[in-house]
Amino acid sequence: MFPAGNFSRFLFILAAKKRAGMTRKATLEDLDQLAVLFDDYRVFYEKKSDLNGARQFLSDRMRNGESEIFVSETVSETDEAVLTGFVQLYPIFSSTGMQRLWLLNDLFVAENYRGKGISVELINRAKKLSEQTNAAGLLLETAKTNLVGNSLYPKAGFALDTEHNYYSWP
Repeated sequence: MFPAGNFSRFLFILAAKKRAGMTRKATLEDLDQLAVLFDDYRVFYEKKSDLNGARQFLSDRMRNGESEIFVSETVSETDEAVLTGFVQLYPIFSSTGMQRLWLLNDLFVAENYRGKGISVELINRAKKLSEQTNAAGLLLETAKTNLVGNSLYPKAGFALDTEHNYYSWP
């Protein structure tokens, strides 16, 4: 039924189509595509492109269990699995609440996949992590000039904290 060598390709395409539009935990096998997305994310925030540094940074976080990264995946027109976005969360703790919180530090969707609900899917996956780990919730910050994010986050159930000041050093 399949020409020699094409059966494994068929199985790959079938599996990729099954995962289309899927949000899942990132693996080390995702590093090459994920590093490109992460580098684009950094460039969006006016940092200098550094693809090798992005790959190493993500590899370190994943190998050391220092963050949770979830990706959105679809199938390209050439039947290849393509990562379309990611969310990265870091664990933090509330001493007064004696409970874990998750810092939603990075959220990015590739430009040609925006407006398709991928960021909402990634946020929902972050919320699921919070629930699965019995965390107190999620925290995030975004620039006041990030009009898309400042519109998205309230729609996704986040409340703007108007009672606290946040400081940074240096």
